Amino acid sequence: MIETPTGWRTVPFWTLFSRTKRIGFADEQLLSVYRDYGVVRRDDRDDNLNRLGADPAAYQLVNVGDLAVNKMKTWQGSLGVSPYRGIISPAYFVYEAITNDDPKFLHYALRSDRYIENYMQISKGVRPNQWDLQPEYLDSMRVLLPTLETQRRIAHYLDRETGQIDAMISKLGELSEQLKHLGTQTTAVFGLDDRGEFHEEDVNSPLAGIPDHWDRSKFGYEFTESTELNGNNPPGPLLSISEYRGVELNTRSDGQQASLDVSKYRVVRPGQLAANMMWLNHGGLGVSELTGYISPDYKAFWISERFEPRYVHYLFRSRRYIQYFGTIATGVRPNAQRVTKTSLDLMPIPVPPLEEQRRIADHLDDVTSKIDAMLAKVAQLKDLLTERRAALITDVVTGRKDVA
Repeated sequence: MIETPTGWRTVPFWTLFSRTKRIGFADEQLLSVYRDYGVVRRDDRDDNLNRLGADPAAYQLVNVGDLAVNKMKTWQGSLGVSPYRGIISPAYFVYEAITNDDPKFLHYALRSDRYIENYMQISKGVRPNQWDLQPEYLDSMRVLLPTLETQRRIAHYLDRETGQIDAMISKLGELSEQLKHLGTQTTAVFGLDDRGEFHEEDVNSPLAGIPDHWDRSKFGYEFTESTELNGNNPPGPLLSISEYRGVELNTRSDGQQASLDVSKYRVVRPGQLAANMMWLNHGGLGVSELTGYISPDYKAFWISERFEPRYVHYLFRSRRYIQYFGTIATGVRPNAQRVTKTSLDLMPIPVPPLEEQRRIADHLDDVTSKIDAMLAKVAQLKDLLTERRAALITDVVTGRKDVA
């Protein structure tokens, strides 16, 4: 229970906002609600994979100052006072402000940990991680309010302080991406040391510049597609293929795979190459160290005995091959260009002596382990800054920290 600071008051939510539903504005810009940001313009983001509804006229109008709420993820912080006019999913709640309280203060307050804990208590449901907010309980929720002057002062203070923290988090994000990119830049997999030059024209010939004593081959001669499916007995957990790590445990499915029919999913064994054929030019492949299963849209390949699997992993995830995949991929959607099995089979590949492959793989294991250690430090610092940001907001909007 938080004490009410001197000069502050508590009011029920329904006295601040009234639920509304305005439809028939199909020409307005599309908005989304993000856990980390609140309301954003959909066109400003490239990571929103939710499909648009067939009838934009059914989407709800959101005016500047309205509160938009993702009712299934409010307990995660997916709500915010909108700085934009636009339309949003018909499945969300939209509330119109009915007082002159400062919208930025309310944005910070209603997204603070103090209130997110309450949303978790009043949200109910049976689907994992998708609990519906109970609007009648939201209406009765008490909101802590200072004077309008103090609200404005708090909003101005938090704009400045969180802006500085966000800038630091953004810089750490850029550093993280640079470190990940280092893993694709090495020329060691082509028989060159890390100072070897990469020429852009080499993308048209992955064999350019390799040592004379290395053999040359094609993918179709060295890799055999595995057709093993789960059936009724999956050999392990659901796996995914990430741009940075390759094959890894799937942690983004919110537990929903338990309800899927996975009998047609492909089995992946340790030492096999797994590939997302629509994401190869983004690093969507890798040699698995795990036993499990992957999407039926992916492919799995046995690797010939001429190769050290770790070398194959680094080779096909090198910058030269990622760019090469872009030259043989086809499709009109920028983020969904598929490489056909025929094109992949014709792809030229270098075949160093096995002992040399092992030395290269050992070297790259050492390099990537150091990069991973730096990435872990960056991630830890980002988490600390994020926690500091959340704590600061909660302290200020509840009056525990005076910004006078």
